Amino acid sequence: MWIAPDLAETVAAVVDEGSLDGAARMLRITPSAVSQRLRTLEGQLGRVLVVRSKPARATEAGAVVVRLARQYALLGHEAGVELGLEGPGRMRVPIAVNSDSLATWFLPALQPVMRAHDVSFELHRDDQDHTAELLEAGTVTAAVTSQQAPIAGCVVTPLGVTVYEPVAAPAFVERWLPAGSSLDALSKAPVVDYDRNDDLQAQWLTGRGVDPSRPPRHYVPASEDYATAVRLGFGWGLLPPMQAQAALDDGRLVRLDGPRASVPLYWQQWNLRSPLLADIRDAVVSAAHAALEPS
Repeated sequence: MWIAPDLAETVAAVVDEGSLDGAARMLRITPSAVSQRLRTLEGQLGRVLVVRSKPARATEAGAVVVRLARQYALLGHEAGVELGLEGPGRMRVPIAVNSDSLATWFLPALQPVMRAHDVSFELHRDDQDHTAELLEAGTVTAAVTSQQAPIAGCVVTPLGVTVYEPVAAPAFVERWLPAGSSLDALSKAPVVDYDRNDDLQAQWLTGRGVDPSRPPRHYVPASEDYATAVRLGFGWGLLPPMQAQAALDDGRLVRLDGPRASVPLYWQQWNLRSPLLADIRDAVVSAAHAALEPS
């Protein structure tokens, strides 16, 4: 069944704006017209597409329609430019990226794309284990993710491996780990986690034979602030070399006993013939290969 672009666009607008009234303002039509379009498409597909909550959210079927609406918008814009029917304009490209990549190599990767295209980036920050969910839901066009298996309708490109060093402040080590990173000491020493979705430290502890639920935890949900909390001695944590090396060199951090953690990263994006998406992918892959270890 063919889905009319204006109907798909309406579903996306309701989800983006969180309400029918917000979608009406965005689309410059009346709320009743938004409601009618939504009912029309739901009737055609025989499925509920939007949960009328506050804010409104897409159902599983609605997420597919939202993704289609964003693909319509991108392809329609690029076709219009090539046909000379409209100017380049400014295309909005939402991307999901994990915090450590965003804080280190990802933003410089996008800089050459802005020189070549009139584009607005909307970055969604989440753990690398969860960014793919935003892509699957149609919230974003592309994602830096730890998920290697391609999401339906997407293509995958390996980026490399982010390595993490187990580190802590010298005063923290003196207090909590004076005899080294023994199992008993690690079960009592405070840990700094990014947020409750961050299981990197828990995996590292499990690999050392420590029950990850035992140590006390601090939660610091910003990459630079996370590194600062570790340097200030709130707890030990896993940091990528780009954030840890300077402090290791000048003695503000010391390395703990135990292996580094490795997280392979991948670039997933819609499988569309789009010059803009191709340029974004090429820029991201090039920057990642320079900043990360080989897969």
